[in-house]
Formats: sequence, C-alpha cells, structure tokens
Amino acid sequence: MQDNTQSLEKTRTKTHFWTFLIPSLLGVFLFMCPIRYQGDITIPVAVLAKSIQALLGDHLVTLVTVIIAFMSVASLLTRILKPRFIVERPFLNSLFNPSLLWLTVRLIGGIAVIATFFQVGPEWVWEENTGGLVLEGLLPTLFSVFIFAGLLLPLLLNFGLLELFGTLLSKIMRPLFNLPGRSAIDCIASWLGDGSVGILLTSKQYQEKFYTQREAAVVGTTFSAVSITFSLVVLAQVELEHLFLPFYGAICLAGLVAAVIIPRLPPLSLKKDHFVDGSKPQSDADAIPQGHSSFSWGMNLALQKASNVGSFTSIFKEGLKNAADMVFGVLPVIMGMGTIALVIAEHTSVFAFLGQPFVPFLELLGIPEAVQASQTMVVGFADMFIPAILAASIDNEMTRFVIAAMSVTQLIYMSEVGALLLGSKIPVNIFELFVIFLLRTLITLPVIAGVAHLIF
Repeated sequence: MQDNTQSLEKTRTKTHFWTFLIPSLLGVFLFMCPIRYQGDITIPVAVLAKSIQALLGDHLVTLVTVIIAFMSVASLLTRILKPRFIVERPFLNSLFNPSLLWLTVRLIGGIAVIATFFQVGPEWVWEENTGGLVLEGLLPTLFSVFIFAGLLLPLLLNFGLLELFGTLLSKIMRPLFNLPGRSAIDCIASWLGDGSVGILLTSKQYQEKFYTQREAAVVGTTFSAVSITFSLVVLAQVELEHLFLPFYGAICLAGLVAAVIIPRLPPLSLKKDHFVDGSKPQSDADAIPQGHSSFSWGMNLALQKASNVGSFTSIFKEGLKNAADMVFGVLPVIMGMGTIALVIAEHTSVFAFLGQPFVPFLELLGIPEAVQASQTMVVGFADMFIPAILAASIDNEMTRFVIAAMSVTQLIYMSEVGALLLGSKIPVNIFELFVIFLLRTLITLPVIAGVAHLIF
C-alpha cells in the first residue's frame, strides 16, 4: 500500500514538473529570448505583434478608433443607466464602469480619436505631432502587443516560473532594490521586449497580491525599461548609430543608479507595504526553510504552483481577460492622456519654461549648447521621442548623445508608459509620475554626462 502511495506521489510530481517546465520554457522563449527579425533584435511576442499589424494593415487604425469610441460611449451609458448584466459581473463592471476621473479621461480619448480619425475640429488636436502621432504611430503597435502579451502572459504567471526565479533572485533584488526576486522577470521582459509588457506583468501581479503597493509602484516606474530596439531608433534620430555600445552602456549604468536611489526617496518610499486588499505581507515571505537550497525551495514552490493549474481552458480564458482589460481599458486612456500631453508640448511653452532651471545644471556638467539642451529636458514627459527630434538640430555630438540617452533613462512619458501606468491598477497618480520623472532626470543626467565626457 505504501509503495503504491509513493509511486502515485512520484507520478504526480513528474506530471507537475512537466506542467511547470513546458509552459514556462515557452513563456521564456516568447517573452525573453532575443531573436533577429528583419535586421532588428527583438522577442517573439513582438514579432507576433508585428505580424498582426501587417495582416490588418490600414484597418488597424479603424479598429482602434472603433474600440476607443465604443468604450467612451459604453462607459458613459454604464455610468448613467447602470445595467444589471454589467454591474453584477465583476469583470464587466471593472471594464465598463470606471471612476469619474477615468470616465472623463475615456471621454477625452473618445473625442480625440474621432477628431483625429476624421480630421475634424481644431487642427491642434488631430495633427500628425499630437493626436495623429498617438492614433497612427503608437496605438496600432500597442493594440498588437496587448493582444499577444495578454493571451500569453499566463505562461509566465501561472505555471511556477516566477516562484522559481523569485526564490533564486531574492538575494540580489531584495538587498539592492528592496524588491522580491520575481521583479527581475518584469525587468528582463521590458528590457528585451517592450515596457508595456513589463507594466502589464506588474499590474497583474499586484492584483494577485504578489506585490505590495510600494513594490508595484517601484517596479512599474523603475523597471519598465525601453527596449534595445527602440533605443537604437532614438540613437538613429540623432545620427549617432556608430556609438550604440557606449550609448546603451550609459543607459544601463544610469538606469541602475536610478533604480537603487529613487525607490528610497519620496514619493515611492512613502508608498505602503500593503497588498491591494490592505493586508500586510508576511515578514518571512522570502525566507528559505532549513534543509533547502534556493534552487530546491524555488522548485518546490514552482511545483506547488503548477499543481494548482486548472484546465487549459481556464488559463486561456484568463489570457483573454488580460487582453480585453488592456485593449478596452487602457487604449482609451492612452489616447486621451497622450493627446493632451503632446498638445501641451507642441503648442505651449510649458515644457520649455520648465526646462529653464536645467541651464545652470547642464553648464555645470560641461554640456555644450546648454540653453538648447535645456528645452529637451522636461519635454520627454510628453513623449520620449520629442527630445531626440529637437536634438537633431543641435550641432554638438556630445550634446545630442546626452539628450538621446536622457530621453531613454527618463522612462516615464505620457504618450505610452505614463498613460499605461495610470490606466493600470498600479497605485500611482500623474503628479507622482512627474516627480519621479524629474528625480530620474536629476539623478541620471550626471551619470550620462560623465560617460559622454569619457567618449567625446
């Protein structure tokens, strides 16, 4: 009888091991394995996203417009009429019944997308550098990424991979960044692929009580890095492609310095170490029991997670909900917030005025053409590509290098990452994002300037 029990236990363990290993390896390949595609280094999920973009072509902009306009109207009607078939279903209620603030943002997004698609109303709303940039340049890409990232995210989340990596990497992430080891996965997925993937991953883990409020805010604003591919695009804009290695080295060094310092400063340091439901984490959550190594305990936790996997139908349904949440919930926010930020950047002197205090700082760091450079310091909050566009007219190569690297390390820009963070469940507001943006600018600028002085 005992032999039968042991045999059954071994069979179960073996089954759980394969349940852990195969989906996790597939998830690692799709989200974290760098591959060469059409001359660029990217990840398979991004290739899948590009394939759906190519398949839908010009229809994708129309589809995105319909989705955003529909969500604006549907959210307003849900707010007014409160239909039972939506209100009584938690998922539909969370999707169609946002708070008054987010309803307002969705309505702005709806108005902006209609104005931009049909090119009606004030030109400053729909021109190519404001609403046109968001609708035609950004949202089709994000739509495609959201579809595949949402559907495939359970491969990373549900089969034990984060439990294993979380245990293995806690000895690095906890003392250095005061974060759980599993946050390293968010960082790798962002770094190799896309910051939006990292934010989606972080938001999902926060909702499932794997991150506290502070941890989710830190990971979302610090580790949702710009991909290697987009960094190369920024560098090409300032015509310094031959300096890619020192450029990306400067970005990584500055990003590491910011990741160590900024979470220890307000507003991130003031965030509560409470889960989404207000409960507190156990103080020994990262502790490894006696008789276990980091790997053996990590595998133990991974197999436990794998043993709780239901049917693959339920996993697929969860993936569909992830994708729907991002496509229907976040795209209208990005359209609204992104258009507002770009209109301010293009048609007011707000960002140029805010950049003035950086002139003496840039002069102190020995950056040539400091006055022109100062105008790019804060405008990156609207969109990370604007500083590189402005920098293209600057003659000095060192200054262009510094501006391009700064635009990447500032990380938070309202046309994508900022709007994504605000549209997600991660507990940050727009004022906190602007403060974090300024802190990142002040802390990473001396690091980048130091590297620039070594090169030029």
